[in-house]
Amino acid sequence: MGVRFSRRVLSVLLPLAALPLFCAAQHNGRKYTPPPATATIKVTVVRSTNGKPIPNAAVVFHPMEGDKDKGALELKSDEDGKVTIDVIPIGDTVRLQVIADGWQTYGDDYKIDTDSKEILVKMKRPGSQYSFYGDGHGTAPSTTTPKGESNSAKPSQQTPLPQ
Repeated sequence: MGVRFSRRVLSVLLPLAALPLFCAAQHNGRKYTPPPATATIKVTVVRSTNGKPIPNAAVVFHPMEGDKDKGALELKSDEDGKVTIDVIPIGDTVRLQVIADGWQTYGDDYKIDTDSKEILVKMKRPGSQYSFYGDGHGTAPSTTTPKGESNSAKPSQQTPLPQ
C-alpha cells in the first residue's frame, strides 16, 4: 500500500509543481517585453571662470518624446559637482536643466545614442538685465523740459498730518 500511495501522490503533485513554471512563462496570455536598454549619464557642474565644482546644484532631466515632456527627474550635485543617472533609455532625447543659487540657469537638449554619456556644464554668473524702458544699464529714462528741468520722478514733500 505504501508504494501505491506514494505513486498516486506523486502523479497528482508533479503536475501541480510544474503549474507555476507554466503560468510564469505565459504571463497571462501577454508576451513579455523586456525594458529598453538604458544609458548611464554623468553630469559635472563647474564654474566657467575657474572650473571649480558647484555643489548642491539642481540637475533636472526632462525625457522628451517629440516636443512633449514625459516628466522630470531632479537630482542634486554632490560636493564634486557630479550627478549620475542610469534610467534614460538609449535613443531618447533628454532636456537637461541646471539651477544653482547665484548662477544663470543652464538648459540644453541631448540625444542619448550610446550606453554612456558625460556632460560638462560650465555655469556663468548672471549678467546685467536689459530693459526697454531704460538705457540698458538699469536706469529709467529721463526727459527734460524746455526750461532744462528734469522730468524724472522726484520725492514729494509730504504734508504734515493734522493732529
